[in-house]
Amino acid sequence: MADKVLFRFLTVTDYEEEEIFLREQHKQGWKLRKYILPGFYSFDKVMPEDVVYRLDFDQAQCGGKEEYLQMYRDYGWEYLFDVNRFSYFRKPAVSAEDDMEIFSDNASRLGMVERIFKRRMIPLLIIFLCIVVPQMMIQLINWLDGGFAAAGALGIIYAALFAGYVFLFIHCGKKIIKLRKKYADLSDGRW
Repeated sequence: MADKVLFRFLTVTDYEEEEIFLREQHKQGWKLRKYILPGFYSFDKVMPEDVVYRLDFDQAQCGGKEEYLQMYRDYGWEYLFDVNRFSYFRKPAVSAEDDMEIFSDNASRLGMVERIFKRRMIPLLIIFLCIVVPQMMIQLINWLDGGFAAAGALGIIYAALFAGYVFLFIHCGKKIIKLRKKYADLSDGRW
């Protein structure tokens, strides 16, 4: 049984914010126990400690899982679990900040951003364009022809889905552009 459960809404592109959130919780004496979709974090009470959390997206699918985890163990990272194709790692903070990164270079960071875009955002965009938009158009036509009652509950559901997808695309799109720029600038030697 967890000592504390928190809900936090974060999208797949908010992984840096999630790492900061988990580190702050650990500094306050709350060690991550598990994560339950769609945003519930379960923590155990521990002595406060500065522990760095890092997430990696869909890397274990590229090769063997055991080799992937061994690589992280070799660098002192504790593997926690996988959720929604994200692998969670942690290790105690040290004075050298370079020791706290799981990626050896910014090209690797850019690779993770690209994997998130290809494996999460493109499928969502296809669903949006092939299902939500056509259904939203049908509901809009029903509403224009017969009034609000014709669209009914289904119209409200599709309108909410439409609004949710638009919000998600705007939020994640801005974030992916920002992350790409950040990591591309760092790779070019510009900070």
